[in-house]
Amino acid sequence: MSTKEEVLEQVDLKTQKQRENEIVLFNDDYNTFDHVIETLIYACEHTPEQAEQCSILVHYKGKCTVKTGPYDELEPRCSKLLDAGLSAEII
Repeated sequence: MSTKEEVLEQVDLKTQKQRENEIVLFNDDYNTFDHVIETLIYACEHTPEQAEQCSILVHYKGKCTVKTGPYDELEPRCSKLLDAGLSAEII
Protein backbone atom coordinates (compact mmCIF):
# COMPACT_ATOMS: atom_id res chain seq x y z
CA MET A 1 0.00 0.00 0.00
CA SER A 2 1.17 3.52 -0.69
CA THR A 3 0.20 6.78 0.88
CA LYS A 4 -0.48 9.88 -1.20
CA GLU A 5 0.15 13.29 0.20
CA GLU A 6 -1.67 16.38 -0.86
CA VAL A 7 0.27 19.59 -0.69
CA LEU A 8 -1.58 22.87 -0.65
CA GLU A 9 0.23 25.80 -2.14
CA GLN A 10 0.23 29.02 -0.25
CA VAL A 11 0.07 32.09 -2.42
CA ASP A 12 1.82 35.13 -1.09
CA LEU A 13 -0.52 38.06 -1.68
CA LYS A 14 2.41 40.42 -2.09
CA THR A 15 3.64 38.54 -5.15
CA GLN A 16 0.30 38.73 -6.93
CA LYS A 17 0.22 41.45 -9.54
CA GLN A 18 -1.94 44.36 -8.53
CA ARG A 19 -4.78 45.12 -10.89
CA GLU A 20 -3.89 47.91 -13.28
CA ASN A 21 -6.46 50.58 -14.06
CA GLU A 22 -6.91 51.96 -17.57
CA ILE A 23 -7.84 55.29 -19.10
CA VAL A 24 -10.24 54.59 -21.94
CA LEU A 25 -10.71 57.31 -24.55
CA PHE A 26 -14.03 57.37 -26.43
CA ASN A 27 -14.89 58.62 -29.90
CA ASP A 28 -16.95 61.76 -30.36
CA ASP A 29 -18.11 63.89 -33.26
CA TYR A 30 -16.52 67.12 -32.04
CA ASN A 31 -12.76 66.83 -31.65
CA THR A 32 -10.33 66.82 -34.55
CA PHE A 33 -7.54 64.29 -34.97
CA ASP A 34 -4.97 67.03 -34.37
CA HIS A 35 -6.59 68.07 -31.10
CA VAL A 36 -6.80 64.47 -29.85
CA ILE A 37 -3.18 63.80 -30.82
CA GLU A 38 -1.88 66.97 -29.17
CA THR A 39 -3.87 66.25 -26.01
CA LEU A 40 -2.59 62.66 -25.76
CA ILE A 41 0.98 63.89 -26.13
CA TYR A 42 0.40 66.48 -23.39
CA ALA A 43 -1.75 64.51 -20.93
CA CYS A 44 -0.46 60.96 -21.35
CA GLU A 45 3.10 61.68 -22.50
CA HIS A 46 2.58 59.71 -25.72
CA THR A 47 4.99 59.96 -28.61
CA PRO A 48 3.42 61.52 -31.72
CA GLU A 49 3.23 58.03 -33.27
CA GLN A 50 1.48 56.55 -30.23
CA ALA A 51 -0.98 59.42 -30.09
CA GLU A 52 -1.78 59.10 -33.80
CA GLN A 53 -2.33 55.34 -33.51
CA CYS A 54 -4.64 55.81 -30.52
CA SER A 55 -6.65 58.48 -32.31
CA ILE A 56 -7.12 56.20 -35.31
CA LEU A 57 -8.22 53.31 -33.07
CA VAL A 58 -10.69 55.57 -31.26
CA HIS A 59 -12.08 56.77 -34.58
CA TYR A 60 -12.60 53.30 -36.07
CA LYS A 61 -13.26 51.18 -32.97
CA GLY A 62 -15.10 53.74 -30.84
CA LYS A 63 -12.70 53.54 -27.91
CA CYS A 64 -9.09 52.81 -26.99
CA THR A 65 -7.07 52.28 -23.82
CA VAL A 66 -4.58 55.14 -23.82
CA LYS A 67 -2.80 54.62 -20.48
CA THR A 68 -2.57 51.96 -17.77
CA GLY A 69 -1.30 52.18 -14.22
CA PRO A 70 -2.30 52.83 -10.62
CA TYR A 71 -5.43 54.92 -10.14
CA ASP A 72 -3.65 57.76 -8.36
CA GLU A 73 -1.33 58.25 -11.36
CA LEU A 74 -4.15 58.04 -13.92
CA GLU A 75 -6.61 60.40 -12.26
CA PRO A 76 -4.75 63.67 -13.06
CA ARG A 77 -4.10 62.49 -16.62
CA CYS A 78 -7.77 61.64 -17.15
CA SER A 79 -8.72 65.06 -15.75
CA LYS A 80 -6.47 66.72 -18.34
CA LEU A 81 -8.20 64.77 -21.11
CA LEU A 82 -11.63 65.76 -19.80
CA ASP A 83 -10.58 69.41 -19.40
CA ALA A 84 -9.53 69.39 -23.06
CA GLY A 85 -13.04 68.31 -24.07
CA LEU A 86 -12.30 64.63 -24.72
CA SER A 87 -14.48 61.77 -23.50
CA ALA A 88 -12.52 59.48 -21.20
CA GLU A 89 -12.92 57.40 -18.06
CA ILE A 90 -10.82 55.29 -15.73
CA ILE A 91 -11.82 51.64 -15.50
